[in-house]
Amino acid sequence: MLASAVGMDKATMKAVFRAHGLPVVDYEVVMRHEWRNDPETVVRRLAETIGVPCFVKPSNLGSSVGISKATTATDLPAALDEAARHDRKILVERAVNAREIEVSVLGNDDPIASLPGEIVYGADWYDYATKYTEGEAQVVVPAPISPEATERIRALAVAAFRAIDCAGMARVDFFLEGDRPIVNEINTIPGFTSTSGYARMWEATGLSYRELIARLIDLALERHRERGAG
Repeated sequence: MLASAVGMDKATMKAVFRAHGLPVVDYEVVMRHEWRNDPETVVRRLAETIGVPCFVKPSNLGSSVGISKATTATDLPAALDEAARHDRKILVERAVNAREIEVSVLGNDDPIASLPGEIVYGADWYDYATKYTEGEAQVVVPAPISPEATERIRALAVAAFRAIDCAGMARVDFFLEGDRPIVNEINTIPGFTSTSGYARMWEATGLSYRELIARLIDLALERHRERGAG
């Protein structure tokens, strides 16, 4: 429950990742009352600290709902207004020119990471329509990246999982900026059909859907026993 709560709040999640030394995109947090009480100061601060282009996000939503890309400083007010419609806490991140990579993690005290997949799409960024319109995006598994990048990303995925004290399963999403992986976010309840990225990445790593489900049940029972061990 704690891991899912931390993972759901993007600002808290990034603060925890940063405290554990994980690479994250430069960001600022803006509270809705700050924005509404003194918008000029907020825009000036963001222009100085984050700059443009940048992404403006509600801290506690998923699926790119309420997210806007601000290409110029004049785009910031509308982007902040949109995010403030959805949450009292707003995350503003530096835009990165990067590939989008994701990794499945499985385990409790000794988590392991799958081979990574890459999300490929033709839109300017991975917005709601691109995510959920048939044929707009695909996950390439395994991701066509170097062995060195693969191992670095897998290690960072496990570190992110441990940083929020996660258990069972999670999907960790990355930006690959050149050869530098950056932790974007963690999803503690990822999509879980047989064709979802989470399962497909494990299948590419050698674990079938049936075996994956059995392993998750074993992990849940293991964690339940640990909680009652005293």
